[in-house]
Amino acid sequence: MSAPARVAAPIFGDAKPVSWPGRTPTTHSVHGIDVSRWQGTIDWPTARANGVSFAFIKATEGGDRSDPGFEGHWRGAAAAGVPRGAYHFYYFCTSPEIQANWFIANVPRERGALPPVLDMEWNAQSPSCRHRPEPATVRAQAKTFLDILHSHYGQRPIIYITPDFWTENQMWLLQGEEVWLRAVTRHPEEAYPGAAWSFWQYSGTGLVPGINGPVDLNAFAGSPEAWAAWVAARSL
Repeated sequence: MSAPARVAAPIFGDAKPVSWPGRTPTTHSVHGIDVSRWQGTIDWPTARANGVSFAFIKATEGGDRSDPGFEGHWRGAAAAGVPRGAYHFYYFCTSPEIQANWFIANVPRERGALPPVLDMEWNAQSPSCRHRPEPATVRAQAKTFLDILHSHYGQRPIIYITPDFWTENQMWLLQGEEVWLRAVTRHPEEAYPGAAWSFWQYSGTGLVPGINGPVDLNAFAGSPEAWAAWVAARSL
């Protein structure tokens, strides 16, 4: 079970700092990370003490790939009291049903975990799938995947989206879904005008004590009090 949603001020650096126009990440109080095998072994207690208030951990990809770092990160974050959820990287060459069931086979339905995440973005480097369906198909597949995970885990998943994917697929038409938006040079209110969001990925080159090398940095949209309420309402 995840620990209470305690928040520490982030003591993060950045290998490629940005001169932010308008609102900056520091205007938000609650920060976290997303990780995969590429972060290697993480000192989770140190990361938490230095401001990692949540973590999203890569679990699966497509219909047959699992991240070898998932189990260690999943256990380590929980042991350190870091609220954590798992994410799936979507492939458009495999049905949403197969991908949803693959995620379910690899990610435990564990009380206190954060809701699952569906990562939807174009990936030109994919070794097996570079297909780009038309927007209505993208949205329909997303809904199918989300519905299956919602039924299994009892919480509606979050959707992670990049700026080009958001625009090209008119993802705002998936009304009522909770989103996590990437914007590494400007605030989401500028990059996604009018969009309601819960999480903002603001860097892919963050430096966090307890983690060797760069890591993605994220902010929660609300106050520490709002974060505590969100965790209480959205945990499995």
